[in-house]
Amino acid sequence: MEHLDLNLIPYLVAMDEKRSVSRAARLLGVSQPRVSSALGRLREYFNDPLFVRTARGMQPTPRAEALVPAAREALERIQKGMVETQQFDPATTSDMFSIALSDVGEIVFLPRLLRAFAELAPGARLRSVSLPPSDIERGIEAGDVDLAVGYFPDLGGNNFFQKRLFTHRFICLMRSDHPLRSQKLTLERFMRCGHAVVRAEGRSQEVLENYLERKRIRRRAVLETSHFMSLPFILAKTDLIATVPHAIGYAYVAEHASIALAEPPFELPRFDLKQHWHRKFNNDPRVTWLRGLVSSLFNDEEDEWPK
Repeated sequence: MEHLDLNLIPYLVAMDEKRSVSRAARLLGVSQPRVSSALGRLREYFNDPLFVRTARGMQPTPRAEALVPAAREALERIQKGMVETQQFDPATTSDMFSIALSDVGEIVFLPRLLRAFAELAPGARLRSVSLPPSDIERGIEAGDVDLAVGYFPDLGGNNFFQKRLFTHRFICLMRSDHPLRSQKLTLERFMRCGHAVVRAEGRSQEVLENYLERKRIRRRAVLETSHFMSLPFILAKTDLIATVPHAIGYAYVAEHASIALAEPPFELPRFDLKQHWHRKFNNDPRVTWLRGLVSSLFNDEEDEWPK
């Protein structure tokens, strides 16, 4: 077998199907001399004419009749293994899709993603994971995590691709009957209030903290917590305020009548939310579908949170 050129197998099958050098050449999209050359090499290897000219055209010899079924099966298996595996149908898949999200990211992205999955990929499953940055990098590289969606500034370098979705900003939250409530806080009111400060694994809060440090703005941090989820319950029963990404702020106000929004007294920095994936899976059909779905749901045009 080490002397058999496997590239000759399609020529053997084409000759059997067309029983003509010229027609086999058209089927394969090559020249007639190329088919004749391939047929000559096959005859030499098998020490048999394989196809002989008769009144009914080129007819296979018994040796060819024995070879063709195996050759045809080999081609079909190659096509099934190398071509069909590149196809992906979301409507029939039962795959688990894993996305790295912060707790803010879950609130922002998961509801719309789940609705889209129910419509487009009803048999698929979705898993949200919250990992330290170094573990996210390893997970995406290993294929344990399909996408990282949100603010992940550490995912850079040549091995990672990224695509911007939309831009986020910060907004302040307080209880709706707060004594200092207003549509936009003054600097004096911002500094007078006690603050609930979130120290979560997500990186977006670092943008806020770094800005305040550069500007030497020292708010009175009465509470530090690692969770966003408890904020509306805490703020509703205290005079504390919190500065959070604006999407989560609007989500809380929509669900909690006791919470109100207020613009901060200064122009806080904005940050881009992106999706990240490893170059190893750039052409993987299932990850390509997932990236396309995320891009279609979350972009500047579809941004559902007021600017």
